[in-house]
Amino acid sequence: MRFAFYGRCSTEDAQDPESSRGWQVRRAQQLIDPHGGEIVAEYFDIGQSRSLPWKRRAEASRLLDDITNPARPFTELVIGEPQRAFYGAQFALTFPVLTHHGVSLWVPEVGGRIDPGSEGHDLVMALFGGMSKGERMRIQKRVKDAMANLAETTDRHLAGRPPYGYQLVDAGEHPNPAKAALGQRLRRLEPDPVTATVVKEIFTMYRSGMGLRAIAQHLTDVGHPSPSQHDPRRNPHRDQRGWAHSAVRAILVNPVYTGVRVWGKQEKFEALVDPDDVAAGYQTKMRWRRRDSWSMPDHKSHEPLVDDDLFTAVQTRIASRSKPGTTRAMPAKRSYALSGLLFCGQCGLRMQAGYHKSRHANGRGWKMYRCIPGRRRSITPDMTGHPSSLYVREDEIISKLDPWLATLASPEWLHAAQEPSATHDAHIASLRKQIADRERKIRNLVDAIEEASGDMALLTEKLAQRTHERDHLKEELRRATQKRTAADQEIEELIAHVGGITSALAEATPEERAELYPSLGLKLTYNADPRQVNVEVDLARVAWACPRGDLNPHPLDGD
Repeated sequence: MRFAFYGRCSTEDAQDPESSRGWQVRRAQQLIDPHGGEIVAEYFDIGQSRSLPWKRRAEASRLLDDITNPARPFTELVIGEPQRAFYGAQFALTFPVLTHHGVSLWVPEVGGRIDPGSEGHDLVMALFGGMSKGERMRIQKRVKDAMANLAETTDRHLAGRPPYGYQLVDAGEHPNPAKAALGQRLRRLEPDPVTATVVKEIFTMYRSGMGLRAIAQHLTDVGHPSPSQHDPRRNPHRDQRGWAHSAVRAILVNPVYTGVRVWGKQEKFEALVDPDDVAAGYQTKMRWRRRDSWSMPDHKSHEPLVDDDLFTAVQTRIASRSKPGTTRAMPAKRSYALSGLLFCGQCGLRMQAGYHKSRHANGRGWKMYRCIPGRRRSITPDMTGHPSSLYVREDEIISKLDPWLATLASPEWLHAAQEPSATHDAHIASLRKQIADRERKIRNLVDAIEEASGDMALLTEKLAQRTHERDHLKEELRRATQKRTAADQEIEELIAHVGGITSALAEATPEERAELYPSLGLKLTYNADPRQVNVEVDLARVAWACPRGDLNPHPLDGD
């Protein structure tokens, strides 16, 4: 009998994917060996929560697609552990699909094949799904309670990056013997000699009457490093040019600068992806908790940067600037097809979607995208030539974007896009050079740790950082080198897929466009002078991996 194997590993940080896959395959193989079984296909999800339905797990979704193919190389499916494969009611939603396509499910805890007509088997699998859900919820509860207790009873830094203005220093040996044996140490907050004075200046300026915009511009003009500039490794997603107004406000409202460490200001909660389709599962979101629900000690947990009187005065001014009892009118709900996909060519910021009302009483307005950098952040020297505001209409872009997208379904264009790229080869060489550099640094750090020459906590942290960087580069190299030239049949499939999308755009609603455009891997850059939009398309996100990863930008001239 020919089997497909499915397994799952929660996160790379918590578990080693290779060892987790190894023992799950071993259990599965032990189950099917007496029956002459052979595993001919593997599907193993890494970093996927058990709470995600199969359709939202990458490998499980691929498995569901493959079982619909009559020419699949397997007729049976075996798993290593039911708690890793199924969560809650997932078995009841997945097993009928397998049965419908003639794929039998084998489970070690059942001792073999699941019988679709067995009430006992159904009850056992429902029990394992409930146990999986209960285990996850129990772990979440324990972690939350433990963190709240540590926040109220200890002075050590609990987790995450240090707040701007502070740095982490050694606070002694870890109380857990196992973690201490691995070299892990406790950390605590201490004022950062570079940024602590900046925090004090921010509070002083705001109390004196300056606004967020003025403070942010002043900090940028004098050259004080912003949070993303000061710690770019922990803020790779942030724009490092100057200060954003939101960064100034986040510092002003954070009680950590009074010397009291606060934990639990936000919490995760799960919301249904689609209330009309419970089987689609949940998605994790964040929300703010009430202030009386925060966890904090009743004493100073670290050295304060501002005194209580200054902090109270700042909070009073912030509260006075909001008008109690008034609520802003909610704008009409509209779908913007290019939301999150359009960037400003002059400053590189993502352009904000908005709606412009017509001046005529009965006239209809239009959707637009605007870039007003001074409204969200300070102006840096490289933005001095940037207009105070840039606008472009959505319909002007879409009217030329859709016809151009239709050309992607051209066989000649797709074949030409597969020509070798010197840029891609240079990228491969650069990745290999960076990997070699990280491995050299890792060897040096290991030697220093073995010789006990230096701060062990600092060496251990640097070793973990370099190892993470090396593994990330290796994964990027693996993806880059795996890219290949598509076969004629694959090109035909891609043409059909892209052609179906472009034909659907002809009569698509704004909501449908907002879903279709990201599926093509679009990135648009608007250049106001000349009025032009450069479009990049990543067809690897559509059906197959383009050998160059992305395609050269193609301009769409504006009117």
